[in-house]
Amino acid sequence: MTADRVPAPDHVAVLGAGMVGLSTAWFLQERGVQVTVIEKSAVAAGSSWGNAGWLTPSIAVPLAEPSVLRYGLRAVLSPKSPVYVPLTTDPRLLRFLAQFALHCTQRHWQRSMQALIPLNNGALDAFDQLERGGVEARTMAANPFTAAFRTAEDSQALLQEFEHIEASGQRVAFDVVDGDVARKDEPALSEEVGTAIRIRDERFINPPAFVAALAASVRARGGTIIEDAGDRAVTTTPTGVLVGEDRYDAVVLATGAWLDRDARQYGVRRIIQAGRGYSFTVDIDELPRGPVYFPTQRVACTPVGDRLRIAGMMEFRDVGAPRDPRRIDALVEQAGQLLAGAHLDERHDEWVGARPCTADGLPLVGATRDPRVFVAGGHGMWGITLGPVTGRLLAEQVVTGRTPDALRGVDPLR
Repeated sequence: MTADRVPAPDHVAVLGAGMVGLSTAWFLQERGVQVTVIEKSAVAAGSSWGNAGWLTPSIAVPLAEPSVLRYGLRAVLSPKSPVYVPLTTDPRLLRFLAQFALHCTQRHWQRSMQALIPLNNGALDAFDQLERGGVEARTMAANPFTAAFRTAEDSQALLQEFEHIEASGQRVAFDVVDGDVARKDEPALSEEVGTAIRIRDERFINPPAFVAALAASVRARGGTIIEDAGDRAVTTTPTGVLVGEDRYDAVVLATGAWLDRDARQYGVRRIIQAGRGYSFTVDIDELPRGPVYFPTQRVACTPVGDRLRIAGMMEFRDVGAPRDPRRIDALVEQAGQLLAGAHLDERHDEWVGARPCTADGLPLVGATRDPRVFVAGGHGMWGITLGPVTGRLLAEQVVTGRTPDALRGVDPLR
């Protein structure tokens, strides 16, 4: 029996086959639970596919922070802005934006940061556990992870953010170098780069390859993954949970940007808004050894195979809206200023994906009002970094009925 006097589940359905859902399934298997993962389309088809693939828990912070408000209304209405909000009359989006703005204060940021730190502290260890347990993909050391700027003055905003992170109790290991030293480490940086911050002790992955390997491990350990399942209704009964016509002992909803729609009937009232990101890959004359970040432009660059993935943008828009080519153009323009040797006119794998964002910048992970229904999502930009640790902690809660201390700050019923 669990702490809620519900029988410990033997068979759990997980809705969603991204990093968060598959990690939860894998760690449930570690605890002896049979799992069936049900995916409306395909493994890693959502925001797990085209993102930057950073594993950077030391700088994983709430999206809702004071500097976001400094963009101003004119900036966020521009398709070239790193943070973009199209003109809208959608009451749901307007309500989310109002709540988001209220959380863009230092006081709210500090509170949310305290809730993230326990997750950040366990993030890389959870990846190590996946690798030790048979997941064949590997994380790669980011040596170096370079944040590059035109001027030393431009770097002050990130250095100030590091001060706030460390004041919250989380360590960031870094050093500051000039542009010449940065280019010696990463020749892909253009002559426009005048200063850089090298962040140590971080990693990165090839996201679709890692998630595919995680899915293969779930299958190899006896789990079932059903793809192209479409939308399946979830109904609780006195004897279990129905997903479509199939019965399970419990269910985990890990459906990304659709999470609030799926979880509302179980008491989860937080809005999940699609914060859409864009990416593409290009050939480059000299592939960087590790991730390169341009914080002022909010552009992330990551080696993926023999190409460089260029990703960025935060577009608060309907999850099903068509891809906006102006956003790709903006990424090309911004990346072209600080990268050298990138063949930006010959792009591959152009993509848009919907990061699931909450107004307070914290994920929703844990039990709902029904002790057999759990949710895992709302990680914003940090679903890849925090997916495995989220899965490990949630698996513990599902099996024991007890809430791990690290999940108390991300209670989906808060």
